Amino acid sequence: MNHAVVSLLKEGRHKMRVHLIGVAGSGMSGLAQLLMELGHAVSGSDRVNTKETQRLEKNGMVFHCPQSDREVEGADMVIYSSAVKPGNLAYEAAYHQGIPLVRRAEALAAVMARKHGVVVAGTHGKTTTSSMTAHVLRVGGMRPSHYVGAEIPILGSNAHWDDEGDLFVAEGDESDGTLVKFEPRHAIILNIEAEHLDFYENLDEIKLVFRQLLEKTSGLSVYCGEDEVATELCKGRRNGISYGWKKEHDFSAEVLELRPAQTVFDVFHKGELLGRLMLGIPGRHNVLNALAATGLAYTVGVPFEKIKTALESFRGAKRRFESKYAGSHFQIVDDYGHHPTEIKATLATAKALNPKRIVCLFQPHRYSRTQLLKKEFGEAFDDADMLCVTDVYAASEKPLPGVSGETIIEEVKARSTMVCHSTPKMMQARDLIGNKLQPGDLLITLGAGNVHEVGTCLARDLKVAEQLLDILNAEGGGVVKLHEPMSNHTTIRIGGPAQFWLEPRTVKGFVEVVKFLRGAFIPIRVIGRGSNLLVKDGGIRGAVIHPNKGEFDVVEVRGDKIHAAAGVRLKKIASAARNAGLAGFEWMEGIPGNLGGALRMNAGAMGVQTFDQVVSVTFLDSIGELREKSVREMEHHYRNVPELEQHFAVGAVLQGKPGPVEAIDELLQASQRKRRSTQPIGASAGCIFKNPNEIPAGKLVDELGLKLKGHGGAAVSKEHGNFILNVGGAKARDVLDLMGDIKQSALEQRGILLENEVQIIGEDDPLPL
Repeated sequence: MNHAVVSLLKEGRHKMRVHLIGVAGSGMSGLAQLLMELGHAVSGSDRVNTKETQRLEKNGMVFHCPQSDREVEGADMVIYSSAVKPGNLAYEAAYHQGIPLVRRAEALAAVMARKHGVVVAGTHGKTTTSSMTAHVLRVGGMRPSHYVGAEIPILGSNAHWDDEGDLFVAEGDESDGTLVKFEPRHAIILNIEAEHLDFYENLDEIKLVFRQLLEKTSGLSVYCGEDEVATELCKGRRNGISYGWKKEHDFSAEVLELRPAQTVFDVFHKGELLGRLMLGIPGRHNVLNALAATGLAYTVGVPFEKIKTALESFRGAKRRFESKYAGSHFQIVDDYGHHPTEIKATLATAKALNPKRIVCLFQPHRYSRTQLLKKEFGEAFDDADMLCVTDVYAASEKPLPGVSGETIIEEVKARSTMVCHSTPKMMQARDLIGNKLQPGDLLITLGAGNVHEVGTCLARDLKVAEQLLDILNAEGGGVVKLHEPMSNHTTIRIGGPAQFWLEPRTVKGFVEVVKFLRGAFIPIRVIGRGSNLLVKDGGIRGAVIHPNKGEFDVVEVRGDKIHAAAGVRLKKIASAARNAGLAGFEWMEGIPGNLGGALRMNAGAMGVQTFDQVVSVTFLDSIGELREKSVREMEHHYRNVPELEQHFAVGAVLQGKPGPVEAIDELLQASQRKRRSTQPIGASAGCIFKNPNEIPAGKLVDELGLKLKGHGGAAVSKEHGNFILNVGGAKARDVLDLMGDIKQSALEQRGILLENEVQIIGEDDPLPL
């Protein structure tokens, strides 16, 4: 029955109702497009809805998601991809209903049989070469149909049927042995390596499949003379055409210039110069791919000038050394490469661009490949300066014990001193890489799965980061980082990453970045030393500004007043006051924060609050203007200053009073003694709860018997019940759960409702990609 229905597909006289299982894949979606263009009624299903399935629906395909056993009803033929296994609901339904089940390659071969097929086969480079070949033939006026394994902008889609042309260029998949289903007019053999060893026993089995393809090829056999196995199988064949670097090949090339986005080379035919080409994509390996396309096209009659025009306009396939971002400080490239040979070639192309560093994020593809080629993977990343490896992209495989992304890192470390990081999850990779990127770096994401999402996310953030950096550099300098861990900037050493981290050095720089961020609708937080702050584990969406150096670290004594910038530490103000003989600032010695935070929270100690000494505050208002207000014009309360909730303090004038240095020193020492005797040594956020009217919060926690109570890596201090310590590896969730337990105990046992003094900000979950 299968043979009969496939014959109908070859003949093309009968229009059928065809259903495709796994239609979201690049190969299946292309086949669905061809079948619709041939006039068949097409439906399809998959586990996910993608841009490809949405495009196909607009073109007339009926799409089913989720998959079910009813979707195949009424189908004349069901086509399934190699990823679909028995047990799939739609597959089983078709089988039990007696509907012919046809593999993707068999259906494609049947469609191709209606024209003169050109099959592009090999371990690497198939998509690029098949799309190049189709484009060259199209520019040459031959109107080919095509079927390739990726989105090709210059071709318009990954598949197209042209009624007028005789040629059909298709990418052949050797992974599951179905390459033998094709009977093409012409074949292009790029390279043959030991790959897909989850299906094949060894290289000899792979050679057998390619040999069978060649035996069924009636016309040209274009092969890479630089590949030992391809040469073994093709050399001496009738109508064999070789290409490579050496002049003795039928077609050869001499690379003249490797550019960031192009490659310039001379092309020779049987040793004679045909002309000079500027290929529209970079890399020596792509010169070989272009030679394959040139060899086929020139031999079937396309003039060299047309070939030259086509290759100069070719911009590659999606995810084939695809530029995701090219800014003034950073570059991001994405590539589908997932085999050691592909990785080596791609990194060599990246190195030819002469970046300061190559940062590589690799997503291994299949557990079997990772295990069988681990030694080769260990040698594939030599051109990278920093390597991050994610979890394995399973691609329908079940995990293998002991095989993970760490397998590759171990191999790399065994032979080199390269900086390596295990980043199993994509968001973890994004945060680590984003934070470690330096101006001049080229980031390349490699893999056949969804690793490209990290590059897309970082490209979006880097565009903003570069604009912010340019603003700061124009206004006195500063620092801009992506995904900066807030655990580095809170006294409790806890907190997920800030999406954008900024350290302006001047007030003008501060003003200008705030204006930019507000205009871009990016949320803004300003923090000092993070001494009264708990940042949630998901980090902070938007920008965190940390004004702590340059103009923000200036303190001046003028008479009995102190003029201090927002980034000045309170201890520094206390010291400056003491040296000038000004009393009243001794309480500041025991608070670990800076002036900006103290103003915003009206911090205090020893019976004194910040606004008891404020004369005036300079701040940036909501429209980006610097303003100054006297203390009488500002509403302020215990641990709350409404004026500074939306406005950002830049500095303040504080009132002191002359006093003897001996008396000031005595009060400073008393503050130090009290702090050392009552406050714990360790990572904390300071007082967690406000003191209720009935009893100090610390005493309440003590009376409730909760000292030393722990949750995860967080525990109540034994010295002071109103302090929670990070005793090792604590997460914000640990602290919040512990705070919840304390609040519940206080309410149930004493009827007291505790209020937070610590400021809790940020997201529970990481920012999505």
